[in-house]
Amino acid sequence: MSSLLNASEITHEEEVVWLEDPGTLDYVRQALDKTKRRNTKPPYARDGRMIGYAILDDEAEPDPDSGLYRRRVFFLLPHDRDSLPRGPYHVGAPGEAVDPRTIEPRNPGAKTPRSQGRTAIASATS
Repeated sequence: MSSLLNASEITHEEEVVWLEDPGTLDYVRQALDKTKRRNTKPPYARDGRMIGYAILDDEAEPDPDSGLYRRRVFFLLPHDRDSLPRGPYHVGAPGEAVDPRTIEPRNPGAKTPRSQGRTAIASATS
């Protein structure tokens, strides 16, 4: 899974829907999931919880072979920093994690010192 998706993979995003306030999270994981619909809440079959998802515009077309749309889904797993602040991601973050404050439609998002846990290092040494 790529940490930063290629912008060409998300050109038909119209809106990002947040199920939780992204301002309270250091990072979210992102992935492209295949779904039957382009504009409703997608199913979620991972451990953890879905934090948000993308809605696609009217011009988005499904894959000709599968008939499914590729949409971004944002999620966290049970061992992520929000649930286990002193856990495996106390410092650092999963490869697919980005700062939710940098996510917009058609923008893959970015890693920041906050998403990478570098603010935890700074506060621990202060």
